[in-house]
Amino acid sequence: MSHRDAPLTLLGDLTAAEFLDEYWQQKPLLIRGAFPDFLSPIDPDELAGLACEPGVEARLVEEEGPDGPWQVSHGPFDDATFERLPEGHWSLLVQAVDHYVPSVAALLDEFDFLPRWRLDDIMISYAPPGGSVGPHIDQYDVFLLQASGRRRWQLGGKQPDDAPIVQGIDLRILDTFTIEPDSDWTLEPGDMLYLPPGWAHHGVSQSDDCMTISVGFRAPSADEAVTSYADYLGEQLPPSLRYADAGMAPAGPLGEIDDAAVERMRSLILSTLDDADQIAQWFGRVMTQPKYIDQMAPLETPMSEQEVSEQLEAGEPLFQMPGSRFAWRSNTHGTTLFVDGDAISCNETLAQRLCDTAPLDAEALALADAPRVITQLVNGGSLGWLAQDDEEDE
Repeated sequence: MSHRDAPLTLLGDLTAAEFLDEYWQQKPLLIRGAFPDFLSPIDPDELAGLACEPGVEARLVEEEGPDGPWQVSHGPFDDATFERLPEGHWSLLVQAVDHYVPSVAALLDEFDFLPRWRLDDIMISYAPPGGSVGPHIDQYDVFLLQASGRRRWQLGGKQPDDAPIVQGIDLRILDTFTIEPDSDWTLEPGDMLYLPPGWAHHGVSQSDDCMTISVGFRAPSADEAVTSYADYLGEQLPPSLRYADAGMAPAGPLGEIDDAAVERMRSLILSTLDDADQIAQWFGRVMTQPKYIDQMAPLETPMSEQEVSEQLEAGEPLFQMPGSRFAWRSNTHGTTLFVDGDAISCNETLAQRLCDTAPLDAEALALADAPRVITQLVNGGSLGWLAQDDEEDE
């Protein structure tokens, strides 16, 4: 029996199949002791330090800020910002902490019963007593893991898209929030709450050191998907592919757009869009696009295949760079490796190995296409050699 078929502690002794069949995108699940004896991989001072770094996405939410209720400030912050804060009723939220802290990134391996390309990032919040961002909904799945301290969660059921929100503030706080029966829980370290999209929830810190780890998932909206796919497809279509009406009947009343014309346009659009191979190529690219494109750093001086191979053979393993995203797909035309929004044709075994988060050693060079593909990924900044202090952190 594989670990995917066996009951998982972090799913409350459900198997992955049971969780996906009964809960995923359907209803919440509270898991007590999902991570037994859990110790937070980051402390409040380290999180605050990250929030002071340029380029790190961080927000400060104050229930009663200097400029009004539910004030939202954006980082980078400084010591003076934290020194002026009251003893309670504020929250610090830092996005993509997995990009900066290897021990936080390692938590993603615990969720490998879900496609890796579906994972977005790990946000971590800190709050003193009373800290909250108000009752709200998220349009994506999320696992809320209590890292330290205690947080009280109250759920308000699935909400419609047009649920009223409080006006005049920079947060989408629900105008009304009615607690569902038996949906009022206080989570301790290691406890975890799963919430599907659109489920109203309200979390309030109950202690001085309340830290919550939010594992979020990537789910493009239909609006985003249609626009993105149309843009991708439009770049490849020849200018000669146009509306055509050979064999049409003589025109009717002046200015009329008849049913036949509409059907010709509809057929052109649908025949152009409904291409499974093109959709797969676009989907692989869009689901591996980096969360922050400016984090990708191609080598200033590209390395040759020989240089990369020699460094691997010298015992220096390669790692997926923080923030990089890998996926692959095979069909009758071959295998495509998707990395950080790009597509590379390669051997399926190599694609699978490169999508594995384990460090890449010299053995991988024996796989077909390996020197070429690995060198391309190193030069593009998706694979790299970590600094010594980063390896020690792991």
